Amino acid sequence: MQLPNDYLERVYAGVLGKLVGVYLGRPFEGWTYQKIMEELGPIEYYVHERLNQPLVVTDDDVAGTFTFIRALEDYGIKPDLSAEEIGKAWLNYIVEERSILWWGGNGNSTEHTAWLNLKKGVPAPHSGSIATNGQGVAEQIGAQIFIDGWAMVAPGQPELAARLAEQAGKVSHDGESVYAAMLWAAMEAEAFVASDIDHLIDTGLKLIPRDSLIARLIADIRSWHKAHPDWRDTRQKIQDNYGYDRYPGNCHVIPNHALMIMTVLYAPHDFQKAQMIVNTSGWDTDCNAGNVGCLLGIMNGLDGLAEGPDFRGPIADRMLISSADGGNSINDAVRQAYFLTNLGLQLAGHQSLGAPKNGAQFHFSLPGSQQGFRPQTGLDTASGVRVGNTEFESGRALTIDYESLGPAQSAVVTTPTFSPREMLDMRTYDLMATPLVYAGQVVKAHVKADQQNRGAIEARLRIRVYDERDQLRDIDSDPVALQPGAEAILEWTLPDTDGQPIAEIGIAVNGTGRRADGRLLVDYLRWDGAPRLTLKRPAGDSDFWRMAWVNGASFFSKRFPAAFRISQNQGEGIIIHGTRQWTDYQASGQVMIHLGNYGGLAVRAQGLRRYYGARVTRDGKMQIVKVRDEDTKVLAETAFKTEFDKHIAMKVTAKGRQITFEADGVSVTAEDTAADAFRDGGIGLLVHEGALSSNEIRIGGA
Repeated sequence: MQLPNDYLERVYAGVLGKLVGVYLGRPFEGWTYQKIMEELGPIEYYVHERLNQPLVVTDDDVAGTFTFIRALEDYGIKPDLSAEEIGKAWLNYIVEERSILWWGGNGNSTEHTAWLNLKKGVPAPHSGSIATNGQGVAEQIGAQIFIDGWAMVAPGQPELAARLAEQAGKVSHDGESVYAAMLWAAMEAEAFVASDIDHLIDTGLKLIPRDSLIARLIADIRSWHKAHPDWRDTRQKIQDNYGYDRYPGNCHVIPNHALMIMTVLYAPHDFQKAQMIVNTSGWDTDCNAGNVGCLLGIMNGLDGLAEGPDFRGPIADRMLISSADGGNSINDAVRQAYFLTNLGLQLAGHQSLGAPKNGAQFHFSLPGSQQGFRPQTGLDTASGVRVGNTEFESGRALTIDYESLGPAQSAVVTTPTFSPREMLDMRTYDLMATPLVYAGQVVKAHVKADQQNRGAIEARLRIRVYDERDQLRDIDSDPVALQPGAEAILEWTLPDTDGQPIAEIGIAVNGTGRRADGRLLVDYLRWDGAPRLTLKRPAGDSDFWRMAWVNGASFFSKRFPAAFRISQNQGEGIIIHGTRQWTDYQASGQVMIHLGNYGGLAVRAQGLRRYYGARVTRDGKMQIVKVRDEDTKVLAETAFKTEFDKHIAMKVTAKGRQITFEADGVSVTAEDTAADAFRDGGIGLLVHEGALSSNEIRIGGA
């Protein structure tokens, strides 16, 4: 299968277009056209500040789109991925009442309804069918809003994109909702190789029933578009003929799909105008604008995004993907573009792209990319610091421009590595996240002072860590002096942070003389090695240390003597900490089971239902188990006397395919030789229908 030469950049533009649309439309989601015009006027640019809201927020459109696509990674990169497999991914990555979905209640939220069906054993596609949930519930908007990833892994293959979108959509939806998803996915896939909007629409129409309401709706909008040069007239026709009042539920697909079709007909090659039309038109603005933004991003590329105002700068590639895999939550558009592109390459029978710059987490390889890096503000930081991207000997590099910099001032740029303070002000969707970088890991950055710089500078690495009041404090490495034209590797083994999460990482620049003006180029920033830290309750009465665990338990409170105490009412509860970068490591600590059928530690956790469990049971066993979806396989076990309310010294080591579990001097070892063995993932505390506590968990190398 021949793929576009600029496939990666088109995917990147599609991801960016999705983010711009979602973040642009999110603050006034659900408003009518009339309310928007009265209170905001036409939506020409971001309005979040006018409504006292953060720009980059947790949102189901982003979290669902970039989480459910991981079913390809988990169940095989194949064109015949099934709805049942995607439904299993839902159960692994979605934390009940806390992540990804609108938890509006059974029969109110289509996705919540489908998730409840999955949880009680109704597999997809029955979990989302009209027969199970009724037509009103099944034909809401959700199938459509999550489809962009399926299209971006099928460039120029509309039939494949529609098939994958159909399977994904049927986890939670049915009928016209799935037809809308299939059509839009096909349009986006075809947009990689064609730019005529009528051709794209016709491509999508070929893949859905001719007599569907979606097909009839599109015919009407095309005729109105020909008759009315002003999009506002067509919008009124849509309201009169396909408005919310004609369909059941909170957010039906038909009115919103109509606005999307209208928008791309009136502004197929003008990203700013398209965003203005689809957002000003109202109803489900973040969903509609996100799908439109992705399509136009793919079709018109990065240049198309740049033809209007600077939509990219305020976002700086940032995205939040709240899920049970907390190490995937603090993310960026570059990271996602490479992930999706590699899935698409493998689906098409090609080799994956090599990891840029030897696997550096931040490599800035795509045009204009910033990967979350923005100037830090504060009393001792210089004003006028600018972040950009330029060509460099290794491909591309981040640029830090500064002026009038004296020894008492710093030009600082940082990027998020954990939940930002703004999450406290986010509504509707929680952010389940764990930090990306930890004490004991070695951070390196390759930097170069521009040859034209005025004055020498010093550069140092910086982390920003939450303190006892949940405020950020700065910790810096030793400085490295740089004359104009000089380059260096900044290297630092991250210090202990007393159990507090590292929220940001970046680079600080100081002048060494009376004045420094110029530019520092950052080729890459990376970290390596196993973390060496103790997870515990830090000093003070803060919250972010506890929020650094993905909470998959019924109850997890800091108001107990032990730092970590969890309780689970039904089934298994687990809290997870760490990232997929963790491979070979050891976790140890004193664990107390207060009640439960079993309890203990998890290692290489990749969500709620993918991990190795090291547990002791109420009926006198000590086990190493492999949990994969609904299956739990005992890999090794021996006798053990389990007592409630008694400390048990536990240590689990994961090295290669071998797992070793020690509890109060008793040891058991297992080796997982299966093809689906878990190679990486975080640690967890788990209990089944009871309560468990621990005061600290120590993490180190295996």
